[in-house]
Amino acid sequence: MSWMFLRDLLSGVNKYSTGIGRIWLAVVFVFRLLVYMVAAEHVWKDEQKEFECNSRQPGCENVCFDNFFPISQTRLWALQLIMVSTPSLLVVLHVAYREGREKRHRKKLYVSPSTMDGGLWYTYLISLIVKTGFEIGFLVLFYKLYDGFSVPYLMKCDLKPCPNTVDCFISKPTEKTIFVLFLVITSCLCIVLNSTELSFLVFKCFIKC
Repeated sequence: MSWMFLRDLLSGVNKYSTGIGRIWLAVVFVFRLLVYMVAAEHVWKDEQKEFECNSRQPGCENVCFDNFFPISQTRLWALQLIMVSTPSLLVVLHVAYREGREKRHRKKLYVSPSTMDGGLWYTYLISLIVKTGFEIGFLVLFYKLYDGFSVPYLMKCDLKPCPNTVDCFISKPTEKTIFVLFLVITSCLCIVLNSTELSFLVFKCFIKC
């Protein structure tokens, strides 16, 4: 897929963001998107071919691999990246609606293009809440699916058609664990940034009122 669309989408929201929101955008681009594109995809490349079990029983390796990795870790991270970024589309659509309304009235309804007030303030707030919810939800899902955030080098499998309990080995477990922990840390950082920005906006509104 083209990640440039995601970049353009988020860049459109950048001028309406607070300083904290711009930091979040930098974290998403530098520490998540670029790391995922440049390194993570290559680390997990051909992961099924490199998954080996000490059994020649036909179908045993496929069943064990599917049990240990019900969803590819890289695809799950990519899905998370898309889901936590798309709430910004709400802000983009609201801005487009506002600009269209200004054209219809043939006058400037707002003092500055970066003014976040009225309905746009609520839309931005909702996008922060949804992004934070997605971040937390995906972290919980990842933890449940893979029994933690580390990648072991050895797994035991006793599923049919395996004749007995067999040992299965995952390639580059240390390298994969490092990338998983890095992505988890950046995801937690994004949660902190979103929560901080949300609190800042609510506090600012409270002070204004």
